[in-house]
Amino acid sequence: MSVFRLILVLSLLSGGAHAQDVFDHCGMTGTAKAPEAKVLNPEKDRYDLPTQSDFDPSVTLDAMLKPGHDSGRFTVGRAAEITGYVYDVKQGGKETCNCGSNDLAHTDTHIELTLDGSRQNSVKSKRVIVEVTPRLRRAMMAKGVDWSTTALQKMLLHHSVKVQGWMFYDAEHEMNSENMNPNGMSNWRATVWEIHPITSIQIVGSP
Repeated sequence: MSVFRLILVLSLLSGGAHAQDVFDHCGMTGTAKAPEAKVLNPEKDRYDLPTQSDFDPSVTLDAMLKPGHDSGRFTVGRAAEITGYVYDVKQGGKETCNCGSNDLAHTDTHIELTLDGSRQNSVKSKRVIVEVTPRLRRAMMAKGVDWSTTALQKMLLHHSVKVQGWMFYDAEHEMNSENMNPNGMSNWRATVWEIHPITSIQIVGSP
């Protein structure tokens, strides 16, 4: 199968429902100290697959990019499928959910989606963040599929993709999102809402 039509479909590792609760000595809450982070981190680190009944059909890239207050717009814990243009793929930073690791294998991969490749739609305030996590990267590797940051950069950059995964409200970035901090100097995303973690990626087109 051509890499440009590659379908990456996630299957859980065998070994039980809690096989990855501890990942390379890092638990589901990571190294969180703040109460809010202790609640958010298990959502970031979840590794179960959504079923058909989990999907919210109202979630689209257009809906996520719609201007307005983000709080209450969608539901954490519902799944979604969106299609967008991959503007960038890069390593995430140190996070308590990953126990402060900074190597590629133990940090998230940030994929920035836009409506298309046009200049007006690629500004930071019109990007949606979706993320591959270390646990699901390891599960995919066990199935022979490379979800490393380097591989995803080569495969996905400047292509249109269909992404599935869990809806997540990353409250830590409210002041970095255009919807919650309009015209803020530090904004690098359109919305606080993410698909995080990603459970499936399908390349659906090239530029």
